[in-house]
Amino acid sequence: MKMNLKTCHRFFATAFVYYLTCMTSAVVAGEPSVLEIPTNPVAMPVAVLIGKNFNQHRAAHFELIELDATNIGLNLALPVQIIPAAGEDGTLSEGDQQLLVMIPPNDTARRTRRFRPQPSKNKPLNQFRFEAISEASLGIWQGDQPVMAYNHGKITDQRVPKDDHRRHRHGCYIHPVWGLDGEVITDDFPKDHYHHHGIFWTWPHVRIGKEEYDLWTYSNIEQRFVRWIHRETGPIAAVLAVENGWYVGARQVMIERVWIRTFAAQGGRRAIDISMTWIPMDRAITLQGAAGKSYGGLTMRFASRDDKHTTITVPAGRATEDLPDTPLPWADYTSQFVGTQALSGATVMIPPTHPDFPPSWLTRHYGALCVGYPGVQAKSFPAGKAFTLNYRVSVHGDSAQLENLKQDYNAYTSAMKVHWSE
Repeated sequence: MKMNLKTCHRFFATAFVYYLTCMTSAVVAGEPSVLEIPTNPVAMPVAVLIGKNFNQHRAAHFELIELDATNIGLNLALPVQIIPAAGEDGTLSEGDQQLLVMIPPNDTARRTRRFRPQPSKNKPLNQFRFEAISEASLGIWQGDQPVMAYNHGKITDQRVPKDDHRRHRHGCYIHPVWGLDGEVITDDFPKDHYHHHGIFWTWPHVRIGKEEYDLWTYSNIEQRFVRWIHRETGPIAAVLAVENGWYVGARQVMIERVWIRTFAAQGGRRAIDISMTWIPMDRAITLQGAAGKSYGGLTMRFASRDDKHTTITVPAGRATEDLPDTPLPWADYTSQFVGTQALSGATVMIPPTHPDFPPSWLTRHYGALCVGYPGVQAKSFPAGKAFTLNYRVSVHGDSAQLENLKQDYNAYTSAMKVHWSE
């Protein structure tokens, strides 16, 4: 039988896919073998749960091969990173793992892309490293580029008056966050609000029994570092998990566990996923945001250099005024920062699975994006029961046009639809 060149290509393409299918099934036998991912016009960071038997030997390396391409020679081989998953209480899950992968953009007309895992002969490059900046701060680098620092100890600023309790109460937060060109985009101890500090999560109204506390300014309650839960770097992301506590004097009233997953920069973006789990100790805790404003929860304070270049963009477009107590799925802050003449910034995103979605925000052009949850209406959380909030901070290095921001948020929500199939 004679085959022309086109027939030969089809024959070998089919044979190659069949070979990959058989080889991979032997490695991950008994588990779904195809990862279905929505088509995306921008780079999509993906984190998907897998069974504990997927990679029994941590020394083994895997990659994802894209199926259904019109030319088998153009199929993508993507490195993956397999990490422990967080349990419902924010500690390491006993049985689950997560597969991390960065899916490059695709403009195909197909609504779904399909990928199959297979063993890789090559060890993927570890892009990240942790390094202590001080006794109180742990830094994350991607190559030679600083990405962020997690401050687990108390940070003091000599510019704050000695008699002001906010001088040295900061702890358990992210700062600095560096932009893609090496500029610092977050602020700490700003003159207008000494208690603002990088990316942080605090509330102005914390009630326990008949007593009320102010975690927002650390006047009579504070966060303290307890222990590291997990640290890991790899080809896709740096993963940091930490346990803190809320303390009134010597008494701990809340367990706080935070997972920070920092993806490698790609396509002019860097995704930072933050997952926070809290468990009230022996008594219920009631949280409430500021009346009429709704701040209280995740907050990002920016260090803009020139207000003339500052824009806040929301799904409806550019916000010309500050937005108090406003429901939003995302908000972006773009400005000029020390270290660059270009515009840059970050988008804070809320997943559709967030309670009371979309929550109410307070935005400030002077440099603050404040997600409010539970907002101006108080909510009580029972003792011993965990609750979790998830967010993404997308650091970008451009002027953040509305259409680009919408595509970035769509990639975030589309990644939640990724699933395994047979």
